[in-house]
Amino acid sequence: MPRRLLPLIEGNYYHIYNRGVNKLPIFSDRIDYIRMINLARYYKIVNPVIRFSKFLILSSNQRKESWNNMAKEKSLVDIVSYCLMPNHFHFLLLQNKENGISKFMGDFQNSYVRYYNTRHDRVGPFFQGQFKAVRVQTEEQLLHLSRYIHLNPYSSSIIKSSDNLENYEWSSYPEYLDRAKFEFCKKDSILVNFKNIEGYSKFVLDNAEYQKKLSKIKHLTLD
Repeated sequence: MPRRLLPLIEGNYYHIYNRGVNKLPIFSDRIDYIRMINLARYYKIVNPVIRFSKFLILSSNQRKESWNNMAKEKSLVDIVSYCLMPNHFHFLLLQNKENGISKFMGDFQNSYVRYYNTRHDRVGPFFQGQFKAVRVQTEEQLLHLSRYIHLNPYSSSIIKSSDNLENYEWSSYPEYLDRAKFEFCKKDSILVNFKNIEGYSKFVLDNAEYQKKLSKIKHLTLD
């Protein structure tokens, strides 16, 4: 992986994103989405003892013991929020260890590409170059970024109504509302700013139409 021009700093939050080469889809079905989520959960651990593909073939008891041992260590990153879209993904990450994000993203992306290419009999470049990273500089930016990420399925017209965001499985938004199938995000840095989860939900949905309008304008200017 090429060295980044600006290093990623421990204790800082970052918006991390990447998309498929030539804007091609990076998921073909539910199994692919679930695999990417499980890889994110697994590779945020500091020192996974084996590759995730090998972890899966362990017995149930071996997986449980191995996972419990790994979970005792501090994570490379905290995943604050995320959203998986048909041809790209977004993560809001807190870097806990030096080079934590780069290590996490390297293992996470490489593992997913190996899995996807094998399962779908595919070869060639998959992601559009190195992942992108933007440092979050203020608490206000942190809150707005979490909202931006959670609104992505609506602003991109993947779902037709903002009221259905809570049913979008491949985002941490349902987890923020205590309605998730997958729970692994560190939400405190966001939710501490609201009286309750309803307050956060209102914060997100109140900006839905504005963000969708901006998204349409962006497409008009870029296409």
